[in-house]
Amino acid sequence: MSFSIRHSEPADIERIRAIYAQPSNVAATLQLPFPSAELWQARLGHLNEGFYSLIACANTEVMGQIGIDVFSAPRRKHVANIGLAVAESARRQGVGSALISAALELCHGWLNVRRVELETYTDNQPAIALFHKHGFVTEGTCSGYAFRAGSYADVHLMAHIAG
Repeated sequence: MSFSIRHSEPADIERIRAIYAQPSNVAATLQLPFPSAELWQARLGHLNEGFYSLIACANTEVMGQIGIDVFSAPRRKHVANIGLAVAESARRQGVGSALISAALELCHGWLNVRRVELETYTDNQPAIALFHKHGFVTEGTCSGYAFRAGSYADVHLMAHIAG
């Protein structure tokens, strides 16, 4: 399938919200079920300085989104945190990989970000493998990091260091 990567626009917000509302993406992220349009409008309608939202799209179909949050604290300006979601119908088609590559290029090549961090649930093996493929390393594990579907879940802390 052919798709392109670009910065998200206000017209994409509903399609992005729909991706994050999919059950597997609720389970794999820190998002709550049943996200409101207002929440996503506030989140992406006017991006704060240092936050970037890239999407993979084919025509008007949004297939995935990656958010990049560059830290503003003086001693952490070289660090960004990313969050990724791919539509259930677009998985295993290179969408996640393309979004990660684009985010790393933006961070390391243009934003002077040396360290890109993320958290992923320890039971999300496809995501862990995808991030490892792009050079992320697992730096540690946080027990009971987030409440998910009635119990506490652990996450791996992963990072990609430019170099």
